[in-house]
Amino acid sequence: MNLAFRLRPKNLKEFVGQEHLVGQGKILRQVVSTGNLFSLIFWGPPGSGKTTLANILALSTKSDFHKMSAVESGKEELRTVIEKAKVNKTYGQKTILFVDEIHRWNKAQQDALLPYVENGLIILFGATSENPSFEVISPLLSRCRVFVLNGLDYQELNKILDRAITDKKDGLGIYNKTIGNKEKELLIRLSGGDARIMLNALEMAVLSYKEKKITAETIKEVFQTRSAGLYDKKADEHYNIISAYIKSLRGSDTDAALYYLVRMLENGEDPKFIARRMIILASEDIGLSDRGALIQANACFEAVTKVGMPEAQLILAHITVYLAKAKKSRAVVNALGRAKKALYEFPNEPVPLHLRNAPTKLMKKLDYAKNYIWSEDYVGPAGNQSFLPEKLKGKKFFDE
Repeated sequence: MNLAFRLRPKNLKEFVGQEHLVGQGKILRQVVSTGNLFSLIFWGPPGSGKTTLANILALSTKSDFHKMSAVESGKEELRTVIEKAKVNKTYGQKTILFVDEIHRWNKAQQDALLPYVENGLIILFGATSENPSFEVISPLLSRCRVFVLNGLDYQELNKILDRAITDKKDGLGIYNKTIGNKEKELLIRLSGGDARIMLNALEMAVLSYKEKKITAETIKEVFQTRSAGLYDKKADEHYNIISAYIKSLRGSDTDAALYYLVRMLENGEDPKFIARRMIILASEDIGLSDRGALIQANACFEAVTKVGMPEAQLILAHITVYLAKAKKSRAVVNALGRAKKALYEFPNEPVPLHLRNAPTKLMKKLDYAKNYIWSEDYVGPAGNQSFLPEKLKGKKFFDE
């Protein structure tokens, strides 16, 4: 058994973090105290304690606990659990089904679970790192309480780390290794708030290196193949980071924009996806305040397409800085919004006769194109006639 498994807390006294859920008087502590179980979904980042909390709740209530991975399991495994739950019910025992990564179950698989959650035969504990609003079917979601878990902070990870390095029974205390505060900080930082990753890295540093003191060089060696962070191009963090990037550009924070740009690129984001978003921002948030912004953003996309990675990152950084420093204006997008609003308020207003085309004699007889002037001196309706329909005459959509 690896270190992370051996150190997994068996009760709330040993559990670290999520005080908003397990602190004195908080909901999950009350559940443990009363044994009043209900279906729930834990939503939080990897290594934040979702599986551990599920185990603790099951142990504290002496329920029959079944764990399934949504990646590896399907309807057959579910049927087996259902049959066992029916037997348990005759003896008055509760059955908990823990589905790890429940967001990976498709609609049909989730539908198959729904009747048994609804009639109470199964108490569902789901765990997901993705927003359950999008990944769990509405009928199932409405029958579960959603609990949001936060990534562990430095103090919490440090507490887990101290136990791991000193505990001689379940930890690594028998090896008598030491680690300094700076090295702890590095290990925790590179773990990205994931306790499991931190413990796995610590175990490798202790078992694979002879030195009694764990050095920064050792930690960097252990993490050398680790990616630059949690990132999945189809998952929440993908959207969170592109959102942060666009908002940083919009807020003219060049440094933040560059940081999020690098974070996307180092995790394999499609550079053309980023360039397309830059084109949108150039019109939406800069517009006519810098007439070169759209040209630059479009040129960025063309250059990225021609050059490809890794050199394309220079072009993306170049235009990121340009767009971040450019003066911002929402005048164009606001004007578009006002025009749309007017359309829905006056959806079928007739086009003024003087603006209509008149290719036939009948149309001319009906005054189509009458009093519309097109000359070197003047283009437009004669007199005080409007380009807009009569009911919209004088309306202003664009405000410079």
